Amino acid sequence: MSVGDQPIVIKKIKKGGGHGHHGGAWKVAYADFVTAMMAFFLLMWLINTTSPEQKRGIADYFAPASVSETTSGAGGILGGNALGADGSKSAGASAIIEELAPDSRNPNDGRNRDASKSDSLEAASTQALRDALQKREEAAFASAAQSLRQALQDMPELAELSKNILIDQTPEGLRIQLVDQEGRSMFNQGSAQPNDRAKLLLRAVSKVINQLPNRVSIYGHTSANSGGAKSEADWPLSAARADASRRVLQGSGVEADRIYQVSGKATSEPLYPDDPTLPGNRRIAIVLLREAPVLPQDAGL
Repeated sequence: MSVGDQPIVIKKIKKGGGHGHHGGAWKVAYADFVTAMMAFFLLMWLINTTSPEQKRGIADYFAPASVSETTSGAGGILGGNALGADGSKSAGASAIIEELAPDSRNPNDGRNRDASKSDSLEAASTQALRDALQKREEAAFASAAQSLRQALQDMPELAELSKNILIDQTPEGLRIQLVDQEGRSMFNQGSAQPNDRAKLLLRAVSKVINQLPNRVSIYGHTSANSGGAKSEADWPLSAARADASRRVLQGSGVEADRIYQVSGKATSEPLYPDDPTLPGNRRIAIVLLREAPVLPQDAGL
């Protein structure tokens, strides 16, 4: 080296041993993770809040539409068929089928399908109306029964007679039965006129009847003799007791037009079939009838 030349100095810098900063890549990964979790929980919330009909609509919206209706050949635009007479390849049979199709098509098929769809929708709406009216009627029956039970508890003169009333719902309607108990009968023996105890209960029942618009059927029942024998006199006696109960109800405000049926059933329908001689078989059954729903005239009923 000459005297005028300066020496060349090479400086080597050694990096730290693994304790340096790693950069901001982890922030991007964490942000992606948080975004994915937010989208996941949002999806779970949407699934829980949407109805089945909305879910089906979303599924139909995202369902892929089929380009080709045929499954033969390649399934593409031609689908394995040769070109028709107007194409460069006229050996195929698709053109012949297309020419014959308009003549062989039934023009009534579209109308029949529309009519069938309309009938099914109408039947579904009719059934929905029936179900809604039935639920509303059952709710009204339950409310009326609760009102009668509450009245029996609130009035001291009726509280002791609560065991003489049975309330239930039958296919015929809401049934309220005035049942004889041992030592507490509704009618004197062999008499068709209700005693004071029965009149008090009938007046309480009339208040419940007036809460609803349903028609009323009244049935009289008797019990068999001590030996199990049935008497011919039970038929007119049970009918007379039912009719006497009707008069008490009408005298308490029940309109005569609402009385649908008054009949005596004697011993034909015992409340306790295992022992037809029990006092509980002697009873008056007052039924608020289920009313057929009023539907449109074109409902196909």
